[in-house]
Amino acid sequence: MKRVLIILVIFLCAQSMDAQIQDSLSKFVPQLDTGLVKSFSKIVDSTKTKSFDVDDIIYSSATDSIKFDVKNKMMFIYGTGKIKYKKTKLDGGKININFETSDLEAEGIIDTADTNSVNGLVQTPELTEGEENYAGAKLKYNFKTKRGFISAAKNIKGDSRYEGKAVKKVSENTYFVKEGMYTTCEGDIPSTYFTAEEMKVIQKDRIIAKWIFMHIGGVPLPIPIPFAVFPNEKGRRSGIIAPTYGSIADRGQYFRNFGYFFAINDYMDLTLTGDYYTRGGYGIRSRYRYAKRYEYNGNLNAGFSKILIGEDEDPNPTRQTDWNISFNHNQNFTPTFKLDASLQFQSSNYLANNSVKYNDLLTTDIRSNATLSKRWEESGNSLNINYSRTQSLKTGDIREVLPNISFSKSQTYPFKRKGSSGRDQKWYEYIGYNYSGQFRNNRNKIDGDLQIRGGFRHNISVSASPKLGYFNVSPRLNYVEKWYNKKTNTFTQTVKDISNSSMFFQSLNSVAAHDTVITKDLHEINMVRTFDFSVSASTKLYGMMQPKMLGVDAFRHTLTPTVSYRYNPNFSEDKWGYYESYVDTNGSIVRYDPYAKEVFGGVSSGESQSINLSVGNLFEIKTTKDPTDTTSESKKITLLNLDLSTGYNFAADSVKLSDLKVSYRTKIGNILNFSGSSSYTFYDFDNARKINQYLVPKGKGLFRLTNLNFSISASISGEKLSGEKRTGKSKIEDDEFQSFKKNDYVKLYEEEENDFSIPWNLSLNYNYNLNKPTPQKGVIHSNIGINLGFNLAKNWKFGVRGNYDFQLEEFSAPQITIFRDLGCWEMNFNWYPLGNYQVFRFEIRMKAPELKDIKLTKSQGRFSGR
Repeated sequence: MKRVLIILVIFLCAQSMDAQIQDSLSKFVPQLDTGLVKSFSKIVDSTKTKSFDVDDIIYSSATDSIKFDVKNKMMFIYGTGKIKYKKTKLDGGKININFETSDLEAEGIIDTADTNSVNGLVQTPELTEGEENYAGAKLKYNFKTKRGFISAAKNIKGDSRYEGKAVKKVSENTYFVKEGMYTTCEGDIPSTYFTAEEMKVIQKDRIIAKWIFMHIGGVPLPIPIPFAVFPNEKGRRSGIIAPTYGSIADRGQYFRNFGYFFAINDYMDLTLTGDYYTRGGYGIRSRYRYAKRYEYNGNLNAGFSKILIGEDEDPNPTRQTDWNISFNHNQNFTPTFKLDASLQFQSSNYLANNSVKYNDLLTTDIRSNATLSKRWEESGNSLNINYSRTQSLKTGDIREVLPNISFSKSQTYPFKRKGSSGRDQKWYEYIGYNYSGQFRNNRNKIDGDLQIRGGFRHNISVSASPKLGYFNVSPRLNYVEKWYNKKTNTFTQTVKDISNSSMFFQSLNSVAAHDTVITKDLHEINMVRTFDFSVSASTKLYGMMQPKMLGVDAFRHTLTPTVSYRYNPNFSEDKWGYYESYVDTNGSIVRYDPYAKEVFGGVSSGESQSINLSVGNLFEIKTTKDPTDTTSESKKITLLNLDLSTGYNFAADSVKLSDLKVSYRTKIGNILNFSGSSSYTFYDFDNARKINQYLVPKGKGLFRLTNLNFSISASISGEKLSGEKRTGKSKIEDDEFQSFKKNDYVKLYEEEENDFSIPWNLSLNYNYNLNKPTPQKGVIHSNIGINLGFNLAKNWKFGVRGNYDFQLEEFSAPQITIFRDLGCWEMNFNWYPLGNYQVFRFEIRMKAPELKDIKLTKSQGRFSGR
């Protein structure tokens, strides 16, 4: 078939000359004869005296022919016709355009030989306006009014579509559908869909229908829905949040999480929900969220509940009021200035009485933290202002730090010359210092008693790192100064004890007295100054072997020995003036540190002059290149890291040699990780105490094991299935709120994403700890954790996780999950068979986010319901 391509250019408001139009047509349509171009020029010329609503270029093409009716100002397109006008596109077998009335008609071509035809038609019209797409058997459209009509119409957008016997466009964004159908399922015959005699579609807003029948497997449900509104655009929309319902033993039937979601604008939203219990009690909650991408985001949550269990006439009725307030905010003012805040305040029983999430029920502490940080890149200095709070839900104790301000100055080399580096530097140019300062104020409320303590701490460290031959030598002097406004004063005081008040007036002999030790706080400014000195030297030794066999090109052993000396004075001596003393009730003199309870502590007792020795071992291999592959490269693989350390304190009275500590770790590809450590003592024990006698003279060996712990973890999975992208969850829209969870339901189980592209995965983690302080006594703790997931079939996902304690011989919080992909539906089964909260939950629901309220749920446990 001869192909004719025509690009129709209409300048409705232009003042162009006929010659210009002819030149343009000749350029784009060289196949047309000059007479046709001149004839069409008359159409364009006539537009100079008449105003049309078609005010842009119209592009058209066809595989058969394009016919112009100059007299009636019409154009006829045959054979795979295409029209493009602004954001509107039209494809069809036959297309007729009337430029006088701005009407457009399109229909398919009869082709009974084509088995894929619709109603005996092929090349049926398809209209696209922006992101909306409509297909049907016949179409009428007006460019001027933007109204039209489509018979046997179908609209597909994303994961949903609607269609009808006839579609009428009444405005730019509004359509009326007769005998309509709406579905989120795939396939020409969907497994689940909704039908309605009348539907109203508003683009990028909603679909409104009345008297809707839901069809499952082609069978309609007997009871229709009188009225429904379906979202017609992805993203956040205001609307009612459907409740969950069920029963709980002491509160009766309940409706939970019923409320309304307000999508205020693109940057904020508000959720209001509530609970109601038939035997008494209610709860209300609110959540306000805000976000501006790349700048800030946050949320404010508040909750209040009143639990009523039993009648007033019952022996032990329960009346309990709980509350919760939480605030989260993250904001980057500049790349070096940011604020992160996560604050929670609540009554002790709020989670226990209101939450149905498994992790919340196991929570024992509520933590809050807020940090304002500033960093100066040129100088390397930084400033942090922090607030932290920890609340124990069991005891009600609160530990709060308000504020905690810290400033640090990075390492500075005052004697370093400009431009000097490496071997050109003098020894004094290696000398540098750094400073850190901190102000901290603790507010602890323990057993109802509020204790407030604060202080300043300054830390200046002077160090150098010159290289002497093959050795790196690093001397360091550290100075610490602490400022306090309090200290403790301990003394003995005689207290009179009145044994009987009636005898007191008869004889003074009835009055007894005893001594007691009293500790009080003295409010006065004090400064505590301490220092210590250390020097270390290290080098590296290399051992190399090149076997060039079994794929190993070379083997290398790196040995890093380090020797360090540290001196710390005994600041408890009288000459330093820090320690104080008192006489106890037995007449003994007791020395104590009056600053031990302050925020940064007091001073160290006992002199320390210790030499520490550590040896680091790194074992590596280098693989051989593949001689048959010119692009192959050798790889470095770490076989083992093995570190040993010990020390000797010359100033100690006894037991001067410290324990030998060994740590090791290795990794085999991405499959196995092994790490551990152990401690060994050189001294003997007597009466559960370490004594100043070595094991060697007694024939008990060089050293004895006191502690051993190691961890082994392995993770393996099947190869990723090509072409498989299902995750079992609907995609999350990329909007300002992408960092928030889109699910507004109160859920008992935190469901993880099911990745069907991985056929199976297995993770194992084993931990072992042996603590043996004496040869006769040892305590062992060991447990193993497992996380297994695999595809039972193409659409089945099975998972199990849990921990087993070998000493207690019990499982800890095992969980079994089963997921089934049902096309546009999905099934979830979660079961916690053991523990304090033995629960299960079975749910079948529609997968599309806009239809997630259509579900069937059965659960049993703390909250049994749907």
